[in-house]
Amino acid sequence: MPQVSSETPVVHIVDDDESQRLGLDSLLRSVGLTARTYGTTHEFLKADRLDGPGCIVLDVRLPGISGLDFQEELASLGIRLPVVLMTGHGDIPMSVRAMKAGAVDFLSKPFREQDMIDAVTLALNRDRLRRARETQSVAVLDRHATLSPREREVMALVTAGKLNKQIAAELGLSEVTVKIHRGAAMRKMGARSLADLVRMADALKDQSR
Repeated sequence: MPQVSSETPVVHIVDDDESQRLGLDSLLRSVGLTARTYGTTHEFLKADRLDGPGCIVLDVRLPGISGLDFQEELASLGIRLPVVLMTGHGDIPMSVRAMKAGAVDFLSKPFREQDMIDAVTLALNRDRLRRARETQSVAVLDRHATLSPREREVMALVTAGKLNKQIAAELGLSEVTVKIHRGAAMRKMGARSLADLVRMADALKDQSR
């Protein structure tokens, strides 16, 4: 199983209200989470290791740019951290826009402390799962690179549902040779079953899109 980064996740709190920032920082630290606070989006963007594990707690009303606009800009900036939005002036269209843009949650102030803890926990879990999937995909690509050209051909046909006899006819090989290549491909890919190999082939297709 590929190893996921053991780096401690960071909750990035972006809010121009200092008392709100300090309150959230204290709340999250009280449940064992690591938090950093920023008064503006500019301060946040200057921070180190924004590609590390974590999430963003973002106020909708910020100087210069709204939290909603900034949320939509994050992907273009290469920042893929999950976002929890909060506002003292929420409405349904605003919350719908936030969720469509991928927000984990949209909390109206004043919110219950437990609601914020739950939202942040969900965001951190979502980030962890994404990173685990990406690590798994990289491992599959690395293993696939060790296959010979013929093993790749056989793997592609096997995972497309072809029988050994059909693959042999298509590639001009004997069934015994196909079985040898198929076994080598499964061994190198670390596949314990045909279903495993099919899942890996699907992951490779996703990577190539």
